[in-house]
Amino acid sequence: MSIKSIAAKIFAKKIYNKTRKWASKPVETQQKVFENLIESAQNTEFGKDHHFNEIKTFEDFQKRVPVRDYEDLKPYVEKVVKGESDILWKGKPLYFAKTSGTTSGAKYIPLTKESMPYHIEAARNAILHYVHETGKADFVDGKMIFLQGSPILTEKYGIKFGRLSGIVAHFVPKYLQKNRMPSWETNCIEDWETKVDAIVDETIKEDMSVISGIPSWVQMYFERLEKKSGGKKIGKIFKNFNLFIYGGVNYEPYRAKFENMIGRKVDSIELFPASEGFFAYQDSQKEKGMLLLLNSGIFYEFIKADEFFTENPKVYTIGEVEVGVNYVLIISTNAGLWRYNIGDTVQFTSLAPYRVIVSGRIKHYISAFGEHVIANEVENAMKEAVAETNIVINEFTVAPQITPASGLPYHEWLIEFEREPDNFDAFAEALDNSMRKQNIYYDDLITGNVLRKVVITKVSKNGFQEYMKSQGKLGGQNKIPRLSNDRNIADNLTK
Repeated sequence: MSIKSIAAKIFAKKIYNKTRKWASKPVETQQKVFENLIESAQNTEFGKDHHFNEIKTFEDFQKRVPVRDYEDLKPYVEKVVKGESDILWKGKPLYFAKTSGTTSGAKYIPLTKESMPYHIEAARNAILHYVHETGKADFVDGKMIFLQGSPILTEKYGIKFGRLSGIVAHFVPKYLQKNRMPSWETNCIEDWETKVDAIVDETIKEDMSVISGIPSWVQMYFERLEKKSGGKKIGKIFKNFNLFIYGGVNYEPYRAKFENMIGRKVDSIELFPASEGFFAYQDSQKEKGMLLLLNSGIFYEFIKADEFFTENPKVYTIGEVEVGVNYVLIISTNAGLWRYNIGDTVQFTSLAPYRVIVSGRIKHYISAFGEHVIANEVENAMKEAVAETNIVINEFTVAPQITPASGLPYHEWLIEFEREPDNFDAFAEALDNSMRKQNIYYDDLITGNVLRKVVITKVSKNGFQEYMKSQGKLGGQNKIPRLSNDRNIADNLTK
């Protein structure tokens, strides 16, 4: 055992004990975060506009500050982008993380000197919790790859702009820099396909022990490694690869394909990072869900997803949530986001400690007929349908077909298969049965002959990658929505 791995175990125990202290006092921890946020922002323009000096309780806060999305907050953000100080948070942010696509184009999410350290610490602590629980630390001596966006940043008014993953690349600790791949030069390549090919060339002969990234793009990396190596399994190319770290999408739909490509099972750690904050990470290999980070400068509120679009829905704080309920996540942060709807929905799997799964996006659902199907349900259906079969899925998405050429409307599942089912009808039946078990509204629509059972449409090999490329969203942190309430993606895929 190396000195580095011994040190990792010692540090892991320290972080584990530190986490236990705040996790055992969740309400008190969130109260401290709330008070610090309000006090720190009292003299900002936003704080003055919303009378932060008069806020003493959560109820005061909720009365004075409405729930907002990016478009509502944009007038304040634009002032910060133009170089003004003390607008949303004291001073100026260190960075703006540029993310794609709202109705008015790109979003600029501030990262401050107070918020930035939590992004770095959370990723580190996720790995340390894994070390503490499993006792496995030898991987720290191998090479580690993080598939991410370009670290090239621009600067304006003393604030640097870039993608979150590119910004984070500037904060890799010195003790990891020798192990970290790809090289800085390769990481700076903008074109994703060119970049992946360069990463393959750099890594194929290295001792890779940890691989990290969004599953769909890691899959692309694996496929090109296989091709370059003449068809070798990833586990043969990288004999000491035993830890996969991912975030952004659910790994389950990819797991069978990954294990087949690797040639064995590997441990995995799930992360819940976003430009707006690092919200949770998987702290245990034995328990379902990710530990919600209650001490990281973020105050959380929750609104039940099925009540979100009603007038004055009830808002819950951490001490009031329940297991298994689908909540819209509302955050206030030390980067100056106030009662901000990030668009993600979560469900709690545990209240001691508080662990969550990401169940979907409040804007990504199907409710063309009042069924309100969410991402978690279609992913569970896919997981159940492929269980105990040899079917392997590369990618999929679901959309409603409201006006079919004939027959009743239906939900169309557009699937790129690596290995197709022997019986498509039986596979469609399994998907449909799982959906009916999970969603009573969908079941009622099938029973009442409003909808017919799911219809499967095969997508050609690399069809999803080609679609993302056509949208200018190949690679990086971009990902295919699991489902949508319109046919924009479906129609593009079936052209």
